Amino acid sequence: MSKIKVIRTATVSVSIKYLLKGQLKFLNSFFDIIAVSDDSDKALNSVAVNEQIRTIKVPMKRNISLVNDCLSLIKLIILFRKERPNIVHSITPKAGLLSMLAAKLTGVPIRMHTFTGLIFPEKSGLLQKVLISMDKLLCWSATSIYPEGQGVRDDLIKFRITKKKLKIIANGNINGVDLEYFNPKHISKTDQNNLKIKLGITKNEFVWIFVGRLVRDKGINELVEAFTQLSYPSKLLLVGGFELDLDPLDKETNDMIHSHSSIISVGFQEDIRPYLAISDCFVFPSYREGFPNVLLQAGCFNLPSIVTNINGSNEIIIDGYNGVIISRKNIVGLKNAMISIYSNPVMRVSLSQNARKHIVSKFTQDLVWNEILKEYQNQLKNIE
Repeated sequence: MSKIKVIRTATVSVSIKYLLKGQLKFLNSFFDIIAVSDDSDKALNSVAVNEQIRTIKVPMKRNISLVNDCLSLIKLIILFRKERPNIVHSITPKAGLLSMLAAKLTGVPIRMHTFTGLIFPEKSGLLQKVLISMDKLLCWSATSIYPEGQGVRDDLIKFRITKKKLKIIANGNINGVDLEYFNPKHISKTDQNNLKIKLGITKNEFVWIFVGRLVRDKGINELVEAFTQLSYPSKLLLVGGFELDLDPLDKETNDMIHSHSSIISVGFQEDIRPYLAISDCFVFPSYREGFPNVLLQAGCFNLPSIVTNINGSNEIIIDGYNGVIISRKNIVGLKNAMISIYSNPVMRVSLSQNARKHIVSKFTQDLVWNEILKEYQNQLKNIE
């Protein structure tokens, strides 16, 4: 008897590679898993190897483009008619809209979408109306909707995106965290010291770290401005690539990153663990999120975090327990939080001691993966 066929879709292959790392290999033990995405970032091949599954390239663009989107929709329809999946499960906005529509038009019985974050709450005017209409169409096409966290769920209800039941899997987060992989024990003191020497970080310098795309929506403009106002010996370590097309930084911020002697930008890194290991505090002043994996990963390295009061971040960080929560776009608040953590070692140690413990209690990969498996099995029972 052939396995139940499940197609997982994302707009770009790097999302599948990192957001669903390990999950597809686990699910492939129970189902025939196929990953579908655009491959302009050339990550599909490594997905096939790492997850031991089939992968299929379908060109998709993250930005709105009527012609390109229609072509992608047609290709997805052709693909679904050929493969005849039992389940199509999408993440990311564009892949969600296109694959849910294509799955509905081709009669796929189980059409699941996970909202890993919402764009429209941060927009206004005509663009917001267009984005809301797209998400409403996505939800109309899907049979089941899964917000990644409580904040995303609240926004879907607030903006009346759908009347369908909204279910959060486990305690939130799309994939959980690999506690063994993200464990400080794997980065030796010698390796830490060598990396600090390589980056020009001295023993007495406090290291702030940000991991993610270096774009406006991640709060990088505010982070750089707040950091440059600090007066004690410290370094700001930026781990991630720039995006010059979709959401570029202010010119002043970009210039400061490249010229300031205490700001270290190392670009995108396949393995962020060594950088977490040499840092003292994680800073994540993002404007919007779904449920940020990187906060889980930083917590596993015993790092206290400074975050903004947004969806996802305020579900992982408890103010005064494993980090500090500030308001969005608040340079003064961010600077004061950084000063507070630096100047209060007793508080910093307390936050650090709670960081990994909190992640272990709620966000393990085993928990999330088994809940997703259970959801697939329940969905299949409902259509028998």
